[in-house]
Amino acid sequence: MNTLITIIGGANIDMSATLNDAFIAADSNPGHIDIGYGGVARNIAHNLALLNARVQLLTIFGGDLFGGLLHDYCIQQEIDVHLSEKKSQLRSGVYLCINNHSGEMIAAVADTDAMRAVTPEWLSKRSGEINQSDYIVADTNIGEDAIRYLLENSTAPLFIDGVSSTKAHRVVNALKKSKLPYLHTLKLNLKEALAVTDTTSYVEAAQSLLNIGVEHVYITLGSDGVYCRNANDEWTFPALPPGEIINTTGAGDAFLAGVVYAHTKGIAFPQTAQYGLMAARAALMSNKAVNPNIANILL
Repeated sequence: MNTLITIIGGANIDMSATLNDAFIAADSNPGHIDIGYGGVARNIAHNLALLNARVQLLTIFGGDLFGGLLHDYCIQQEIDVHLSEKKSQLRSGVYLCINNHSGEMIAAVADTDAMRAVTPEWLSKRSGEINQSDYIVADTNIGEDAIRYLLENSTAPLFIDGVSSTKAHRVVNALKKSKLPYLHTLKLNLKEALAVTDTTSYVEAAQSLLNIGVEHVYITLGSDGVYCRNANDEWTFPALPPGEIINTTGAGDAFLAGVVYAHTKGIAFPQTAQYGLMAARAALMSNKAVNPNIANILL
């Protein structure tokens, strides 16, 4: 039977606006707007499903139109959502970003309040099935207490995506408070890594994260690639040339999906990062948060 990967966190509707020309503040800017399916956890699950992994997503669907669309789309993509829940009183997650004419993000707003319903109690009711997984992945759209619960109760290797500079503090705080301060893998971008460690370089940041219990650290560096660190090795891999960058939304999610996929194939650290870079490259070449052709690149 295929490896089972459980992903816990946000499922959103993505609204991405890309400008035709240079951004003009406080004005209406010509451009085009794409609407699609996103959320860090959902994106990771979708990428892995496209790579023929067996995935189950634990999330909260709102009781609005978006919640129904997200639920049905996950099923269409062969993402198991039987452990997720629809809460009629909550609105679904929405992620809104503005990209410059080169496809790079200028600003974004994420409404993920529904994730507050993912509590330790909510997770504990599903712990038996969660711990049947071979790998567990979570994003920091879920709260600090929920992350701490996963740190202390997960029996499979746990991978966490930092999501943003603000939310990434949740995993660091959870590690510092946990009775079992150990995390298999943490993936952050450079801004997130410096923010949560109060350091000035990614080398210092990675060491700081190792010191609080992270075994494998991946710090993505945008066009400069990725820095990887554990107790024995440190490596910097250059980014792969993406060709024309269409959209940067989802590249970090794809990176972690690629890393998890590499683990399922027995690839050793730090070569797992190369799969992450290939997946991120695929995301950059798509106008969607998940490139539907990712399998053509990684498989």
